[in-house]
Amino acid sequence: MIDSAQITVRAGDGGNGVVNFRREAFVPRGGPAGGDGGRGGSIIFVASPSVNTLLKFRKGMVLKAGHGESGKSAKKTGKDGDDLKVEVPVGTEVWSLTDGDGEELIGDLANDGDVLVVAKGGQGGFGNTRFASSTNQTPMLAEAGEPGEERELRLNLKLLADVGLIGMPNGGKSSILASISAAKPKIANYPFTTLEPSLGVVYFEHDAFVVVDIPGLIEGAHAGVGLGHEFLKHIERTRVLAHVVDGSEPDVVERVRTINEELERFNERLASTPQMIVVNKTDLFEDPGQREWIEDELHAAFGDETTVISISAATRDGVDDLITEMRRMLRQLPRDADETERRGPVLRPQPVDSKRSVEVVEEDVYRILHPRAVRLARGSNLEDWTTLVQFQRRLSDLGVTRELEEAGVVSGATVIVDEMEFEWD
Repeated sequence: MIDSAQITVRAGDGGNGVVNFRREAFVPRGGPAGGDGGRGGSIIFVASPSVNTLLKFRKGMVLKAGHGESGKSAKKTGKDGDDLKVEVPVGTEVWSLTDGDGEELIGDLANDGDVLVVAKGGQGGFGNTRFASSTNQTPMLAEAGEPGEERELRLNLKLLADVGLIGMPNGGKSSILASISAAKPKIANYPFTTLEPSLGVVYFEHDAFVVVDIPGLIEGAHAGVGLGHEFLKHIERTRVLAHVVDGSEPDVVERVRTINEELERFNERLASTPQMIVVNKTDLFEDPGQREWIEDELHAAFGDETTVISISAATRDGVDDLITEMRRMLRQLPRDADETERRGPVLRPQPVDSKRSVEVVEEDVYRILHPRAVRLARGSNLEDWTTLVQFQRRLSDLGVTRELEEAGVVSGATVIVDEMEFEWD
């Protein structure tokens, strides 16, 4: 099972605005007619039950959306870039990798149909029509399209299930899942038979709930010992834990206590998840009183209120009682509140903090960083004197001139914007 992947997403760039003037015979006062660029396509994740692993997200994969088209003459806007919609499994967390080893949770697609924009397409640039005014009837400025967002993402799949079967290897979890559902997990008489989580749907009267079988846990699982560390995350969303223990082995209480300590070390909240203890393999008991003795021992260790069910998955003795108890415990939980707690809040990408508009490169050399100013420089011909004058006026409107003056700019200083250098006047 592939439950983690790292990919790159690149949204489409916005199309460039254009400089154009209407010049037609017998049409006086044509004026500016440059259209805006189209919006770049966004990359959108959609949670779908038809996908159950992250297998298709191979290492180094890059997802790209379409770019917006440049504006047209006659004030026509360029075509928008196509969005890229990608189906991901229900239960996928999306983490944005930051500088260094940091990462930030930007979304949790925990329900069928959840939608998350993981990379937003760039806005199209304005054509010169947008810059026309009563004092500037021949605008020569146009904006380049805004770059689309680019992110390094880590996808983390946490299975959604109502009941999680946990316990040490060879306790019979897979046998129980096979006996209560139509799932067909691998069953064998050796440790770590289950190498990946298995899901099964249990139908009981008019109800149905999902059970997940987690690979066997051992001491040290929270720190990566055995197979547990990789799959412990899949029980973080479960509403009830069924702790399966082999009743034919010694030290039943100690083995239950060991795994519970591993759960708490991995995630403290798991310690408060409702739990039942399932004593399996009663068909192997040689003493008729062994069942009652084990149940009394477990109640004494974990409290009389602890639910203890003794069964034999091999002979189906007590299996119906187990299903009934699972349904009872699920029904006792306030589902809506519990869903929110186990899932956590759904986060959305936060806007990037606005950068400073001006950088002092060295004495009498300044670089303009204001995004709108940079896009104007890219979309306009600043080698034309008239265009350069209009550009400097626009810098004043954007507040860049004030920041340049505060930074110490004087006439004759060199100002850099994008790949263009000019002398400040």
